[in-house]
Order: sequence, then C-alpha cells, then structure tokens
Amino acid sequence: MSITPYPLEIPSHFPAMPIPEDNPMSVEGVELGRKLFYDTRLSLDNSISCASCHNQSKGFSDPNQFSVGVNGTVGFRQSMSLVNLGWQSAYFWDGRSETLEEQVLHPVRDPLEMNQSWDAAAQKLNAVEEYQNEFYRVFKVVDFDSTHISKAISQFLRTLISSQSKYDVMYKYRNNLPLNAFEQNLYTQITNEEWAGMDLFFSLTGGDCLHCHDGPLMEVQGLFSNNGLDDNFPDIGRMKVTNNPNDKGKFKVPSLRNIEFTAPYMHDGRFSTLDEVINHYSFGITESSTIDPMIEFAHQGGVQLDAQEHALIKSFLKTLTDYEFLNNSDFSDPGAP
Repeated sequence: MSITPYPLEIPSHFPAMPIPEDNPMSVEGVELGRKLFYDTRLSLDNSISCASCHNQSKGFSDPNQFSVGVNGTVGFRQSMSLVNLGWQSAYFWDGRSETLEEQVLHPVRDPLEMNQSWDAAAQKLNAVEEYQNEFYRVFKVVDFDSTHISKAISQFLRTLISSQSKYDVMYKYRNNLPLNAFEQNLYTQITNEEWAGMDLFFSLTGGDCLHCHDGPLMEVQGLFSNNGLDDNFPDIGRMKVTNNPNDKGKFKVPSLRNIEFTAPYMHDGRFSTLDEVINHYSFGITESSTIDPMIEFAHQGGVQLDAQEHALIKSFLKTLTDYEFLNNSDFSDPGAP
C-alpha cells in the first residue's frame, strides 16, 4: 500500500521550509504523528502526552509556569509554544537539539517529563495493531522504534503553521504583497492603534523590538539572548550546552506568534501577563556581563514607554493571534487507537 505525499502549503510570505531527505512528509505520516502527539502511552504511567504540556488553545504551550510530569514531577523551564517549527534551527530554550527529530526524543526519556525508556515506549506502541499497520505503511518497518516514532511526530509538528493573523496581513500590506480574500477581510478589521503599535514596535527609538522579533516568523532564527532578566543566573541557559561563559544567561528567542494566549512568559515563566513583559522592557532591564548589546537602552533600565505607548505595543502584540491556527481541527486530538 503506497503513501500519499503531504501537500504542505507554505504561506506566500514565508520562506521555503527545509524538509529532511530522510523524513519526507506524507498524509499518512502526518496523521500517524498526530495520533502519537496525543497518545499517553509515551509516558511511564500512561498519564500524559505531548499535548499535555502543549495545549492547542494556548498556542501549543502550557498555561502553568512549569509543566508537571509523571508522578507529579515539576520541570524548571516554561513549556515553549509549538509553532512554525519547520523553519527553526535550534530547539528548547537552550538550543540543545538542532533538529526537530532529535528534539522529539527528549521529553519521553526525561525523568521530569514522561520518564520512560524509548524501548518501553516502543514496546507499548508495537502492541497496538493499528500502529503496527500504520508504521508499516509509512516506514515499511515491522518493528518500529524511537527513530520512526520521532519522525512521525516531527511530520505532524511541521504542519503546525501559523500565518493567518492580522500581523500577517499588516506584514504583507507593508511589503506590497497581494492579499487573498480572507486577508482582505481581515485588513478591514485592523485598527489605527494596531498600526501605530506596529510602527512603535519596530522603531529603533520606540519599542526597539525588531532586533529579536522580525519578519513573517516574528523571530530571528538561531538567536540566543540575555534579555536583562537577571544579573546572576540560577539557570545558565545556553552556556549549559556550549560551556562558553559568553552564553551565560542566554536563552532562545521565541516567536511572538499567538503571544496573547501563551502566558506565562520567559524561560522561567516569571511574567504572567503581557503588561508585565512590556514593563520589563520599559523599566526592568538588568545589566550583566552577557547582556544582549542589541538591548540598546539597558543602561537606563529599558525603553521607558509611557502609558499610551505601552497600550499601543500591547494592541500590536495581539495582532499576532491566529484564530485559524488555535482552532484548526486538523491539529486537534484524533482519539487514541
């Protein structure tokens, strides 16, 4: 039985997505990955799935400051939003994985998360006839293992594309790109405050946010930054991976897409509202030896937005909400086999 190439639709204003040669996407592979993403068998006690810490209605993030694993274990970093992952070149807050397939392997064996050996996880899934049939169809293997499971989940994760927010329309309009009918309708709903907030966000003398958050993906790929949260670091971040003291306190710069729904914020979830985040960049920047030089107003504690500017930035950040993405039934739980 043959498989069907997956018709991945890349938004017209996005770059091409690099797909690994050894993991081409298929309709059957994506659907298999979707089932696995929601399957609690991946955890030691069958209590949590990938979706337990990555809730679609929350932009595939976790509303808890720290996610709770099996047996009530608690992590120490905020669960990142899963969005537009196919374009990323580093995964996790510290960038310890360079590929999506490698990233998928970590949570299952992490004692703070699913706490299960991959051999045990694969054994449980191999006992399910439907999975046996689907893995054989997609990968032509009789006894599938962690590599095949990771590839299937990665195929599904690459379909989690968010590109239908007001911001996308604003970006395309500002770059003289044609709007489709859906986007034209959305364009009529954009307010003067949202346009003003966009100008302020990208202004070097205003919000000064563009060094880390720009372009259609609203992130700079592969960028790690110390954004002035602390001057001593209980979590050394990127340095844990590189052992380079210059990386101390640096963390991956996340996309701002759907940020209205992905609270709490920062690697340790210390901010529970957008207002707190904006206040941090306005007045709360802490200087240290590895502070990002692109935070040009660190010497004065931040960009010092006034109340009106604060409100405009907040209005703009909400234009990054993509309701089509948050409610897309193709991403939801298909039910366990």
